[in-house]
This record gives sequence, structure tokens and C-alpha cells, in this order.
Amino acid sequence: MEWWAIWLIVAGVLFIAEMLTLTFYLLWLGIGALIAVAAALISPDGIYIQALAGGIAALALTVFTKPLTRRFRQSRGYRDAIEELVGKQGIVVESISPGNPGIVKVGSESWSATSIELLLKDDQVRVISRGTTVLEVQKWGGSTE
Repeated sequence: MEWWAIWLIVAGVLFIAEMLTLTFYLLWLGIGALIAVAAALISPDGIYIQALAGGIAALALTVFTKPLTRRFRQSRGYRDAIEELVGKQGIVVESISPGNPGIVKVGSESWSATSIELLLKDDQVRVISRGTTVLEVQKWGGSTE
């Protein structure tokens, strides 16, 4: 198999994985893999050149877009849709116990969730914070502190 095809498959996998996460890091790596595809088409036998071109592109995107995204998030009127989950009501789909995450449904979306208390299936919960992809919940009507 040609290197450009391998890099293209890597880029596709990274883009699909990116769609499943809430960050941009895999997007930058996917774009780096596309740069490696271009390098492979120019230099088919230069695997080190391809990897170096892709790595430099991914690193540059990561370094130079971080301040831009930070500035965008701090801009007036910006609202992070994920942060809006905090305070919303949900329902336990899969039981949660301390140390064992479960599944909650908030709106139409299902999330992994943790709690410091035992929550059984069909319990009503409130989202009290959000990690990268895991919500922290408490029983609805519990203390907000």
C-alpha cells in the first residue's frame, strides 16, 4: 500500500475520532496527516519527510490556534453550549455509584456521569459540573453546594 493512502486513512480515522470528542486536538492531527498525504504525493519514498511535514503542521496548528480559541471563548456574547448543561435536569439511564460512572440522559443526549452518591435508573438528576466528556451529577432536589 502506498504511503499517501496510509496517511489518508490515518487522517480519516482522526477526523472521525474528532467528531466524537469535544476538542480540536485530533482535528489538528488529522490536518497534519493530510499534509503528510501531500508530502507523500510529492516524495513517495520519503517517509521521514512525510512524517516530519505532518508533525510540524499539527504542532504549528496546536501552538498557533490555542491563543485564538482562548480569545474567541473570552469574547463578548460567546456561549459554550456544553457549559450550558450545568444546572440542567436529566435522568439516570444506567445506575451510578461512587467510583463507578453510569449514563445519564440530558435533553436528547446521553452522557457518562459520575456522582458522590448512589443514583438508580430513572432517578432525576441535576448536572453540577462537566469534565471533558463526563458530567458530575447529583440527585434532583439535592443541595447545590
